[in-house]
Amino acid sequence: MLFHKSVLIEEVLAYLNPQPHKIYIDATFGSGGHTRAILEKEPTCHVIGIDWDRSSLDRYAPLITEKFGDRFTPVWGNFALLYKLLKKIDVRQVDGILADFGTSQMQIADQPGFSLYRDAPLDMRMSTAHYKTTAAELLNTASEEKLLRIFSELGEERFSRKIARAIVKERGHKRFKTTQQLANFIKGIVPYKREAKIHPATRVFQALRIYINQELDNIRSFLKGAIPPLAPQGRIVCISFHSLEDRLVKQFFIDQALAGKLEVLTKKVVVPTREEIVTNPSSRSAKLRAAVKI
Repeated sequence: MLFHKSVLIEEVLAYLNPQPHKIYIDATFGSGGHTRAILEKEPTCHVIGIDWDRSSLDRYAPLITEKFGDRFTPVWGNFALLYKLLKKIDVRQVDGILADFGTSQMQIADQPGFSLYRDAPLDMRMSTAHYKTTAAELLNTASEEKLLRIFSELGEERFSRKIARAIVKERGHKRFKTTQQLANFIKGIVPYKREAKIHPATRVFQALRIYINQELDNIRSFLKGAIPPLAPQGRIVCISFHSLEDRLVKQFFIDQALAGKLEVLTKKVVVPTREEIVTNPSSRSAKLRAAVKI
């Protein structure tokens, strides 16, 4: 069984600061790494683990329940709808909220269309129950201008125009269906150095994933919905892996601080130690920010 190696564990525990008999939300449960760490750190607290990928909950929630019993409550749903999810389990107030916005190694390995290196249908939906449009459908139907906008804004891809134009031309006689087809196609039209650390299609894949799953809109909705149920002196901790995500969190915390609702705990963004990056290379782009409710 593959486990996602959760990032910034010690930093999460330091900023979330779990207290006896308090209630915490892990809004991105995944394989339960952060949830497990919180429950082990404070042996009387309770964690609500939320995930929109039902297969993650089906696979990993029983392992947490087996060890921690009724101190853990799994909830299936999109964290953008936090208020509704808490209402469903009759919870009105919590003492801390954690969200890790990164796509886990588990999702990349298990779900179709995420990996550049594993051929699969171009799907990219993190939750097939929440989203209907696949990456293949988008690539085969969207206008050149729309694809350009997605690649440039969400992927920050410098060759967005060239890629979008080539995709529209290519699909006229051969529709895009698989990850390897797309990855190899982009590799064939974008200049790159063989010694480059990232595949030339990485930014396009990232942009498609963010768009298909409405990730930035979900983060905006999550942040807005996280403050009302947070108790006074309750803490919110967010981990981002993309500059657009981190920018949203940073600006939200600043705005809430100016409104007198939050105090920012991380004056500078918190990043992994060199030791963590060596043992878990996927943590290298992680950025943590935290705030406390006034």
